[in-house]
Amino acid sequence: MAYVITDKCLGERYATCVASCPVECIHPGEYQGQVFMVIHPETCIDCGACLPECPIGAIVENTDQSPDWAKVNAELASTWKDNPPVPERPRNDPPKKPTNKLV
Repeated sequence: MAYVITDKCLGERYATCVASCPVECIHPGEYQGQVFMVIHPETCIDCGACLPECPIGAIVENTDQSPDWAKVNAELASTWKDNPPVPERPRNDPPKKPTNKLV
């Protein structure tokens, strides 16, 4: 099962996970008018390298942990796969949403 980026990333997008991915399966884009990242489920090799890289814990280990966001990731991944990379946001940059906490 592929890893999944959840709504915690919506409007945040640190992109710190991208450099850790050995198969380049994490793609940026806009969803619901906000910046976001998705993991392409067909490309993800379940290595877990991205998980500790997200400073707000927006990534979960499998689709069962967040089925709704797994569906969003799967739907957007194929259309976002050719989007240009985005700059990495500093890990210590405070979250924009008050519900997110740096982990």
